[in-house]
This record gives sequence, C-alpha cells and structure tokens, in this order.
Amino acid sequence: MFAAILTIAALAAFFGALLGYSALRFRVEGNPIADQIESLLPQTQCGQCGYPGCRPYAEALAKGDAEINRCLPGGEALVLTLADLLGREPVRMEIRKKLPVVAYIDPQGCIGCTRCIQACPVDAIIGATKQLHAVLATECTGCELCVAPCPVDCIQMRPIPEDIQGWRWPYPAPTSL
Repeated sequence: MFAAILTIAALAAFFGALLGYSALRFRVEGNPIADQIESLLPQTQCGQCGYPGCRPYAEALAKGDAEINRCLPGGEALVLTLADLLGREPVRMEIRKKLPVVAYIDPQGCIGCTRCIQACPVDAIIGATKQLHAVLATECTGCELCVAPCPVDCIQMRPIPEDIQGWRWPYPAPTSL
C-alpha cells in the first residue's frame, strides 16, 4: 500500500514538473485569435473603423467588443471571412453614406514636402523631396489621412466614378419587393 502511494506521488510530481516546463516553454504571447484576425485585415491603419489601427481593432474583435462590419477597406469579403472565423452572423457593412473617394494632388500647388507620403498608411503616394507627388489611384483607400498634413492644401479627395468594372451587387440583397 505504501509503495502505491509513493508511486502515485512520484507520478504526480513528474507530471506536475512536465506541465510546469511545458507552460514556460510553450507559452503563447498575445491572443492567437487576434493574430488571425489581424492577418485578415488590410493593414491600412486608416482608423475608419474607429480604432487607431488594425491591431487594436483585431483585439477588440477577439474580445467581442466590436462588430465585424467596421473595416471599410476590407469590404464585404472581409465581413464574411470574419463571420466564418468568429462564428458570428454576417452583418451589413457600416457604410457612412460616403461615396468612395481617391486622393488627388494638385500639381500646381505641390511643394514636395513629403508630409503626405509619411501620412499615407498604404504607400499610395509617390514622389521625392522637392519634387511633384502623385497618387496611385488603385492603391488609395480614401482614408483622407494625407489631407491634414499638407501645408499648402493641394490634396483633394475626389469621388471615384462608378463604372461597370467596379459595380457590385448590394450585400445583403434588398428584401422589399
């Protein structure tokens, strides 16, 4: 009987030490769900979701503190992907009745200060110091973060004309007939 108690105590000590070592060796820093969500986000750091960047938004989503429909650059495809990952129902995008826009730099007013380049989270503005800057319209997300730093106010946000290539079915489809 005494040998059985010693054997069980030795096994308990061994497995306790093994669990303690495993807890230290295989410790996970951060939230793995937030890491998965962050990898899905577009990494524009635009703040259109109401959070200062993609990582804080991902952490809020992982905790359940935010809706999955707040990332405008990610669009409807991101909403569906996040709904599938988090086991939530897809919800309609929070569109703020704002037309899609793209930045435009007036070539007559640009002084080449590079402040807009530094402010752009997606590197959609090209140019060099004391040279004319230009916007890559296909890369611009319309976040408007480049407008405020411009000291000469030569950046305008212009609406993107809707054409057949950019048109999409509304999601979800209207239910009233």
